[in-house]
Amino acid sequence: MKKGPFRNNSPIVLASGSPRRRELLSDLGLTFDVHPSPLEEPLPEPGESPAAYVLRMAELKTLDVAARFRGATVIGADTAVVLGDRIMGKPQSRLDALEMLTALSGATHQVVSGFCVVLPDGKTLSEAVSTDVDMRESTEGELMSYIETGEPMDKAGAYAIQGVGTFLVTAIRGSYTNVVGLPVARMLEILLSWAIAVPRQG
Repeated sequence: MKKGPFRNNSPIVLASGSPRRRELLSDLGLTFDVHPSPLEEPLPEPGESPAAYVLRMAELKTLDVAARFRGATVIGADTAVVLGDRIMGKPQSRLDALEMLTALSGATHQVVSGFCVVLPDGKTLSEAVSTDVDMRESTEGELMSYIETGEPMDKAGAYAIQGVGTFLVTAIRGSYTNVVGLPVARMLEILLSWAIAVPRQG
């Protein structure tokens, strides 16, 4: 366990199986149990904005887990890659991954993460955070070589900014950790304001 700058005053449950979200919380120094929600994620509803969709997914999964861990602080999140009005999920095949990456190549897209925090008293707080991401123009050969690494296949938008896919990104405007999957600074503000987390030396 890393000794980060913060500690928690009460139990925390992470309602996500994402190793990236686990690492982000661990880096803060927080201790937590991991209990992903088994619920299937429904598709976006017609006309539903990306922010509304990721908030709905985050709340759906977090509240499902919170019902089994009353008295704990439960944190959940959902992240979407958005190009124009298109919400990109995880690719269903290598061809699907190539199509997504080709669409993103040379363009600016948004990564929108919704997160939900259920406090020990049952109070629910949720927000959506958006980050702009600029992508370099890549050739089909480069994209296929990236797909062959296997990394894109379980990532929304078919890339991982914290992994091999970092070569695709030329600039970001906004929260980096939001692109990874959890807007850490904003979420930490909430945990600190409710004294769920405190400075380790405080």
